[in-house]
Amino acid sequence: MDFGDALMPMVFRTLRALHLGKIMRFGGPKGQFNDYFKGMEKVQAVKDIFGEKTQEVLRNLKVEFTPLGGYMWVNSMDGHLMISSNYLNNGDKVDIYLDLIHELVHVRQYMVGQELFDSHYTYSTRPTEIEAYRAAVREARRLGLSEQRICVYLKTEWMSDEDLKILARALNVNCDR
Repeated sequence: MDFGDALMPMVFRTLRALHLGKIMRFGGPKGQFNDYFKGMEKVQAVKDIFGEKTQEVLRNLKVEFTPLGGYMWVNSMDGHLMISSNYLNNGDKVDIYLDLIHELVHVRQYMVGQELFDSHYTYSTRPTEIEAYRAAVREARRLGLSEQRICVYLKTEWMSDEDLKILARALNVNCDR
């Protein structure tokens, strides 16, 4: 089943707590994750990432909105979440939601001391990326996204078509169509 209009309300219910006006009004504040993404502690995909510590982690997780380009990433200095204000305001809401899941995996990886940017791997073969994308793909499938739509989500501008095939194969996603 493709991600149709019937499923959009579910994603928007999950994301309805985005305080976009607050973000723009303060010009890129740094605050607590729960101040901007209310209810994420109830999302099963998030509970799967942090387990019993979900509420504590999200309550203490800092998030910073930046005018820098890009999407989302984990700050390698202290593990807080960085989000491009432009992406948050103009990006596809489904992609934003899946990216939150993806980046929360990186937050957990950072917390346990995993090397997020291990240069011994390419982006599409890096174990931390595969784990983070695996969580996002699992959530995308739960939402009913088609394999084609998942492939669109996986493809980034810094990834070649061959890199996409490698990543998709590792995630058991069919991007050959």
